[in-house]
Amino acid sequence: MTHAPHPAALDLDTITAKGWAERSDFPDAEYGRAVFFYAAMRAHDDRLHAVRAKAADLVREWTGHESRDVGSFGIGVNLEASDLDLGIGFPVAERERLMSVLADRTTFLGERYTSFSTTRLVFSFTVDGVETDLSALTVEDFEIACRMLDQIGGTMTEEERICHTWVKHLLRAAGRLDEYAAWKLVTYRRFCPEFNWVPIPEKADA
Repeated sequence: MTHAPHPAALDLDTITAKGWAERSDFPDAEYGRAVFFYAAMRAHDDRLHAVRAKAADLVREWTGHESRDVGSFGIGVNLEASDLDLGIGFPVAERERLMSVLADRTTFLGERYTSFSTTRLVFSFTVDGVETDLSALTVEDFEIACRMLDQIGGTMTEEERICHTWVKHLLRAAGRLDEYAAWKLVTYRRFCPEFNWVPIPEKADA
């Protein structure tokens, strides 16, 4: 016997296939739950802001470069268990020096493609119990990323952030981890399709 879907259920399959979540996708009761959940996530903002400031100070001290939050917290769609993701622009010719500088301070996670022709180096360190990833992009890619983040900040509505965060939460809670990993990247792809936003392996909490 086939059962009709619950009227308040969210159609995750349709939303993930579409690649974006909007208020019109949400029954009223479901959106109410999403709003409540999003407010709960924002309760962590003060602590994460403080940790991010400490992490940025360390990056500045180590590399001489100002960093920017390029992760889910930076665009306001993080979950409670999210780590932090910082990015810097760093000359490719000086990457060997950067590797040496960070060798005793961070864990090197590897080199990842950022676009079809460029890569970034990814490092990890912990501040006050919060894991922080640092991506050293090319100078040009970092400038593109900053423009993208500015556009997200000025264009993505709070309603869209609420919907996106709730879908991400539901996918993770349902154990749909491949879809969850892909969903984490849809905002970046929407605003910066030229980048190859590939998640770091075994990093599924952002």
